[in-house]
Amino acid sequence: MDLSIDINGNKLRNPVMPASGPLTANPAACERIAAQGVGAIVTKTISTTEAVVAKPAIAKVTCGMLNCELWSEKEPQVWFSEYLPAIAAFGVPVIVSAGYQPEDLEKLIPPADRFAAAFELSSHYLGTDPQPIYQIARTAKSLTDKPVFIKLSPHVPDLAQFARAAVSGGADGIVAINSLGPALRIDIRKRSSPLGSKDGCGWLSGPAIKPIALRAVHTIAQAVDVPVIGVGGIASAEDMIEFMMAGASAVQLLTSAMISGIDLFARIIADLSPLLEELGIERITDLIGLWKAR
Repeated sequence: MDLSIDINGNKLRNPVMPASGPLTANPAACERIAAQGVGAIVTKTISTTEAVVAKPAIAKVTCGMLNCELWSEKEPQVWFSEYLPAIAAFGVPVIVSAGYQPEDLEKLIPPADRFAAAFELSSHYLGTDPQPIYQIARTAKSLTDKPVFIKLSPHVPDLAQFARAAVSGGADGIVAINSLGPALRIDIRKRSSPLGSKDGCGWLSGPAIKPIALRAVHTIAQAVDVPVIGVGGIASAEDMIEFMMAGASAVQLLTSAMISGIDLFARIIADLSPLLEELGIERITDLIGLWKAR
C-alpha cells in the first residue's frame, strides 16, 4: 500500500503529522514523535519573544482538552541556534510554525529558513477582514522560497473567503482548524477553573471539534486549489480518512496523542494500510476529495 504523498515538493512517507504544540516544544519531544514514523514534524510556534504561560495550562474535559497555552516558552534564538538544527537532524521534514504579525515574520523566517521544509503561520485571528491574512501570507512569501501554509481559525466569518485571501497573498496551502473558544470548565467542588488563566477560560481541542473541523476542511478544499491540512479531533485512522475524503491532503493531531499516548501516531499509521485495502483504495492520495456533497 502506497502511503506516500508529495506536498508542494516535500515528499512525505505518509500524511500524518503532529500539530504544533506541547508535543513538539523541544528536540527531545520532537525526536519521540519522529520515532513514531510520522511524515513530518510541525514545531511549536516560535514568536519574537518567549511566552509566559499561566499554569496549569492544560485540563481534560469530557470530549477533549482545554488549554491556555501560548507560543513557545523559549526565545527564538534558542530555536535558531539549538532546537532547529537538532530537529532537522532527525531526517523528517520540518515544518516550522511561526507567528504572528508580518513584522514578526521578518525576524523569524530568515534565520529559520535553512532548517525548514515549509512554514506554517499560526493565526488565531478573530476579525472579519481577511486583509491581515493576505498580508501575512504575502510577507512570508517575500522572505522564503519554501512552501508557506496559513493556519486558519474556525471563528472567521467566511472560511472560503479567508482561504482565498491567503492564497491570493501567495500561500501554498491552508491548515484548518485552530482550536475553538474561549471555553470554560468549572470544578464544582473547588469552585474554580482547572486552568491558570485570569478568567479561567481556554481553547477547546479534541474529538468535540472534529465535525466542525471536517466541515471547515471540505469548505476550504472546495474554495482553493492548494493542499489543505486537516486538524481537529483526529484520534484514529478512520478519522484521518474522513478528513482526506473531505479534501485534506494530510492531517495533524495533538490532543488525542496527549490523552492516550504518543504511540497513537504509530497506531494510526499501522492501521491505514489494512483500512485502505478494505475500502479498495490503492494509494492514499486517491482519498483526497473523494467525498462529494449531494
